[in-house]
Amino acid sequence: MQDYYATALSGARLRQCYELAPPRVQQYLMAEVEFVADRVDRDHRFLELGCGYGRVLQRVAEKAEYVLGIDTSHDSLRLARQLLPNRATCGLSRMNAGDLGIRDAQFDVVVCIQNGVAVFGVDPQRLASEAVRVTRPGGRVLFSSYAARFWERRLEWFRIQAAHGLVGEIDYAGTGDGVIACRDGFQARAMAPEDFHLMAAGCGLECRTTEVDGSSLMCEMVLGEG
Repeated sequence: MQDYYATALSGARLRQCYELAPPRVQQYLMAEVEFVADRVDRDHRFLELGCGYGRVLQRVAEKAEYVLGIDTSHDSLRLARQLLPNRATCGLSRMNAGDLGIRDAQFDVVVCIQNGVAVFGVDPQRLASEAVRVTRPGGRVLFSSYAARFWERRLEWFRIQAAHGLVGEIDYAGTGDGVIACRDGFQARAMAPEDFHLMAAGCGLECRTTEVDGSSLMCEMVLGEG
């Protein structure tokens, strides 16, 4: 699925997906970003896995000491460079979230939201392990997926994207039970609380899952001070 976001759904096309989202989905997107921003302090170093065109980074850059966004798409990163503040405290890099070229314990907050954990094409356990590895003791790692009761809104949003030719026609035979499938090969499932707890346990950590705005399921792991 990473190739999908690196080619078929990147840059201006990815941005359009968010811009045409209906009001209730826009509310969901903003609630996720604010949940993340509330956990960022002025002296924090912040990393986003799968930053796209910088939608989240634009908000967090207002607070953090330093932000870094990584993505596999040249087009998305190019657009992010245009939209982010032009200063030394904002970095962007083309990198695979499952194999981070970053030293251990470099960031206070590491996030992968908007269901990236389920659509990157990276094993979720590998993704979590890399996120934890680059987080400092006392720091936190955040992942998100969709709340189960947001299903109809989520499906509506994908119908709109498909109607605009941004994703393939929805394959209704393969869609349901938290999974959205498109005829062009795109497929995205939603993570359940138990999935997140197992993922955290694989990193030797516990996690707290929180439903935000009746739309997001947030997983929060806090690293011990050692």
